[in-house]
Parts: sequence; structure tokens; C-alpha cells
Amino acid sequence: MHNLLNGRRVLVTGGARGLGLAFAEAIAGAGARVVIADILAEPLEAAAQNLRQRDLDVQALRLDLADPASVEACAARTVELLGGLDGLVNNASITNSGGKGLDELEIEMFDRVLQVNVRGTWLMTRACLPALRASGRGAVVNLASDTPLWGAPNLLAYVASKGAVIAMTRSIAREVGDDGVTVNAIAPGLVEVEATAYVPEARHQHYKQHRAIRRAQLPEDVNGAVLFALSDLSRFITGQTLPVNGGFVMP
Repeated sequence: MHNLLNGRRVLVTGGARGLGLAFAEAIAGAGARVVIADILAEPLEAAAQNLRQRDLDVQALRLDLADPASVEACAARTVELLGGLDGLVNNASITNSGGKGLDELEIEMFDRVLQVNVRGTWLMTRACLPALRASGRGAVVNLASDTPLWGAPNLLAYVASKGAVIAMTRSIAREVGDDGVTVNAIAPGLVEVEATAYVPEARHQHYKQHRAIRRAQLPEDVNGAVLFALSDLSRFITGQTLPVNGGFVMP
């Protein structure tokens, strides 16, 4: 897959750590020029420097998905840095709505999760669309989750937000299909990354025991699906959601 994305220009949001960083490394390793964007300024710059030291073409931009002006500025600067845009990976999201039942979840937290995960995904896609249309082979990859596919409890705001991302993926795909832009969602299971450290051990075990492939899911397990969705191999696939979870959910 070394040359799968040769010459592509790709923006990865939430690229400072975890899945986003793994995606950026894999995408750049497949020949693309990459911009990673994140609200975590110091880890973001450190991640970009580390990848550049390995001869990968990666630049960093700060992004606050809750701020529409920040989204617009990030998209514009990305297109400026890369000279266009062929791929957008909407990976950035917040998950800290877990551990509480629906009657305990604060209204402010519910609103915050949907603001970042749903509105932010829409705003970034909208901001990048002119460049993706101009590409002629534009691809949007939205990071959903398998949680809305099985109805994970005590995670209502996050589950609602990722269910909305799946629905938006379908709607946007129909709107931009004639522009040569594909829009697909990847729905990982519970991945072993820093951002999921808050998840109770019992939930980790539940996933491991009920997967067809009974082991922990790692970031690199998701890379292949993202590379595929960005590449010419998937040019006639759009509006789809691909669960990547070791067979935990088989919709």
C-alpha cells in the first residue's frame, strides 16, 4: 500500500494522538501529503515533528471544531498549504459523555458532544467541499462508531452523535455524488487508545468476549479501511458505513 495514495492531499482532524495520528501516519506512508489538525496544540506539533523526522510529509494546524471560524480558517489554510484537497478524514470528536445513564447526563454535556461531533463534522465537510469538488476524486471519510449499531448503554450523547454522523454520511453522499466526491463512514469498535482509558474494564472485556476475533482492537486495525475509502479502489462506493470491529457487530 506504499503508493496507494501517491500525490493525494489529505486533512485528518483529531490527528494529535490515538486513531487520528495512526491514520495520518498510514496515509502519509501511502504517499499522501497530510495536514493534521487538533485542539491539543502541543501534542499536535510534537506528532507532526515526529512524523516529519521519519520522512513523512505532515504539517499541523490548530483546530477547534466547536468554533465555526476556526473550522473555516483550518480548511482554508490546509488548501493553501497543500495546493488543494483530495481527502478529508473527519476523525476529531469528544467522548466524555460516558458512565452516566440518560437521567444523569448533563444537558450542557449532551449539547457539547453534539456540537463538536455532529455540527463540527458538517462544518468541516462544508468548508472543504469546494476544494474536494475541484479535486475530481474527492473523498470524505467520517469516523462513526459501532456504538449506535448495537445501542451501547450509558454513553447516550456520544452514541447519538455517531448515529447522526452515519445518517449525515448518507445524506451528504447523495448531495455531492455528481461532483465526484465520495462520502463514507468507518465505524470502529472500542479501540485501545488513550482517549478510551476512561472506559470501564468491564466494557473492554465485553467487546473482547463478543468479537468474532477475540482480542483487543488497535488503531492499526482501522487504518486499512480508511486508506481504502480515500483511494481509487473505492470510487464507486459512497454513503456506506463499514464496521471495523473484529465482528462484534455484523449489521
